[in-house]
Amino acid sequence: MKKKLLALLSIVTILSGCAHVISKGLREKVAPGITFKEVKEDPDAYQGKIVLWGGVIVKSENLKEGTLLEIRQVSLNRWGVLRDRDISEGRFLALYPHFLDSAIYGEGREVTVAGKIQGKEVRLLGEIEYTYPLLLVKEIHLWRLVRPVREPRIHFGIGIEETF
Repeated sequence: MKKKLLALLSIVTILSGCAHVISKGLREKVAPGITFKEVKEDPDAYQGKIVLWGGVIVKSENLKEGTLLEIRQVSLNRWGVLRDRDISEGRFLALYPHFLDSAIYGEGREVTVAGKIQGKEVRLLGEIEYTYPLLLVKEIHLWRLVRPVREPRIHFGIGIEETF
């Protein structure tokens, strides 16, 4: 009996680690087959559709309407986890209707966002005009910040060590 219970607990633990980061109810509302690239080309054509995108925060601004995140898009796997951070099809804006602390939701942080397409916003990106798809965020998942592991500094021997 103990072995069966242990096996069942192990399976539940493993499966819970594979749960999607966005609620099932909202995922069921996501418009199927709409790619980021299609929306980027004509955001107004997809206005009102629910999408599920991921990316890396480039910038965050706190506004009266909430927090506006500029996000560099990165594709997601089936669980809503970002795939390759070095591959992107562009940027989008995500307006979260409440306050998010920009010290936490800041540059370099990874997020998965589900939201409703509001159309587009044209802004300067450097010296060019850039058209951003604009989402109204329904749910957002901030990925845990992974800190690099520090190697212990243990030295044996006789001599002089210089550190720079």
